[in-house]
Amino acid sequence: MMKISIGSDHGGYKLAMLLIKYLSKSDMDIFYYGTFSDETSVDYPDYAKCVAEDIASFKSDFGLLVCKSGTGMSIAANKVCGVRAANCWNVEVAKFAREHNDANVLCLGANFVNAKNAQEILDTFLDTKFATRHLKRIEKITILENSSR
Repeated sequence: MMKISIGSDHGGYKLAMLLIKYLSKSDMDIFYYGTFSDETSVDYPDYAKCVAEDIASFKSDFGLLVCKSGTGMSIAANKVCGVRAANCWNVEVAKFAREHNDANVLCLGANFVNAKNAQEILDTFLDTKFATRHLKRIEKITILENSSR
């Protein structure tokens, strides 16, 4: 059974709730870290950290982070060793993020994707396998990541 950790701030709350409802129709475990309102401002790094730590510890197979642009969540999540978070705004970018970069966290900008497009991006991200011909590049990213500690 696939496990996915999801986090959102106030800017991504509504889209995250729609995606959780969408994913709940599938056979997967969902862990949610995030706000429960779009009315009170919260700090996105707090939720990005929770999701990223689930990925780094192998509690979850994939992560999903939603904020207004997707950028802040991506930057914060990528600070955790072992996380490769990608801000994706269409299906093609999501496919390449998985296939070429072995991304394990999908970041979405609620101001830039609608619910239908977000579902398609998420499905593509979860269904696309990493192409192992790119493994050498991922290993170089890991070396770079470990050298900055």
